[in-house]
Amino acid sequence: MSFLELNTPLRTIMTPGPVEVDPRVLRAMSTPILGQFDPAFTGIMNEVMEMVRQVFQTKNEWAFPIDGTSRAGIEAVLCSIIEPGDSVLVPIFGRFGHLLTELCERYGADVHTMECQWGEVFDPQEVIAEMKKIAPKMVAIVHGETSTGCMQPLKEIGRACREMDVLLVVDAVATIGGTEVKTDEWCIDAVIGGTQKCLSVPSGMAPITYNKRIERIILARKKVERGIATEADKQFIPAAPSIISNYFDLSQLQDYWSPRRLNHHTEATSMLYALREGLRIVLQEGLEARFERHRLHERALVAGLEGMGLKLFGEKKWKLPTVTCVQVPEGINADEVRSMLLSEFGVEIASSFGPLHGKIWRIGTMGYSCRKENILFVLAAFEAVLIRRGVAVHAGRALQAALDTYEKQVVCTHG
Repeated sequence: MSFLELNTPLRTIMTPGPVEVDPRVLRAMSTPILGQFDPAFTGIMNEVMEMVRQVFQTKNEWAFPIDGTSRAGIEAVLCSIIEPGDSVLVPIFGRFGHLLTELCERYGADVHTMECQWGEVFDPQEVIAEMKKIAPKMVAIVHGETSTGCMQPLKEIGRACREMDVLLVVDAVATIGGTEVKTDEWCIDAVIGGTQKCLSVPSGMAPITYNKRIERIILARKKVERGIATEADKQFIPAAPSIISNYFDLSQLQDYWSPRRLNHHTEATSMLYALREGLRIVLQEGLEARFERHRLHERALVAGLEGMGLKLFGEKKWKLPTVTCVQVPEGINADEVRSMLLSEFGVEIASSFGPLHGKIWRIGTMGYSCRKENILFVLAAFEAVLIRRGVAVHAGRALQAALDTYEKQVVCTHG
């Protein structure tokens, strides 16, 4: 049996991830392979660490990628700091809060959850009150919930965690590189990002950062395992710590990313090239300029959808700027609309999960996919498909509303 050369179709990808990869990143991935201890390559590792710090807005010593998808980064952090019986609070406002719950339970944590309706977020005071009630070792929370298009405010929660000596671990997979993630200012102890969303890099790495509060647990655990723990170490870790993953052990990964370069695994060379270029592009654009670009195209998309006569899902005050959720009109098969968008226009948008499946569409405006031509194209294609499906939209208004948004931006910029 013979196989043809790979020839994938061109798509306009407007999902909450993966998104279109920046062509400069694809070019970087074709860079010749280096050995993982070649000085040229370890120099690249050091550059990546510094760029991760800048994008996460932190001065943490430890900032590096985990080889694997975003979930690998989440697992690496959780499995390295959770001991059986640890009390963990997980506020759930969408699908990925349930994922955090499952992962914490797998590592033996005593998980306490609090839930709000999908499409809403928590008042920070509600989370703080629950923290005071159960006194957890850790709060694990999602920043941008792509399943609902909502973004949880973290500043107050972070400060309360620090005051109460509670660890705060944040899933910022959908927000890093697309909107503010102020690790140090918000008192976040560990943050996990992803490559395949706002960084516009292929899925396969999870940049993380964590501070000294996390590191002291990791190092104490190592000392206990080796029988050299001091009494100070034992206040963080029980006498017989649980066995954790070798691959995701942050104490070993620290050694790999430190100047010691102790061998742990073979680094994903081409993916590191990709991440370096993706981070470089973010910093070259400038964080605030990049965040404003995401907000601009979000406004244009929302104006177009509402001009068409569609209703958004969720309150705008806590809307995730990188994901827009649209209510499916009554009597319309959501998946048939998505299928026609893909087959006729090469445009991909997403459905949702759980209680929202079939009730909303999710449109991502992330990274390289977050461009004016993509916004206009998805609005035009969406309108055409909805008309073919018998939806009574306001024909022609979507593009005009989006164009009005872009023209206003030009006036504000040059006025």
